[in-house]
Amino acid sequence: MPVHELRDDEIHLLRKEVEMLMVERQRLLQAVGAAAVLVANLDSDTLPDDEDTIDAAEMLAEQLNGLAEETLKDALESVRAEMDERPVA
Repeated sequence: MPVHELRDDEIHLLRKEVEMLMVERQRLLQAVGAAAVLVANLDSDTLPDDEDTIDAAEMLAEQLNGLAEETLKDALESVRAEMDERPVA
């Protein structure tokens, strides 16, 4: 197999991998955005009083707070765009 064909195959495989990663990034941004909306709308006074629920909520809030501002902004925008596309009942 000529070198240029091998290189073309490698480039094609890399492109496919980048495309897959971009799709996965979008899905992760949507999950993070949905989690951020959930946390923002939670009333901590109405959470169940068990330690596991409180620990899980704190862990989620800490992870969201640890994200870069731009990433969190992208996540919230991805969810907002999806919510805007939903029909109003």
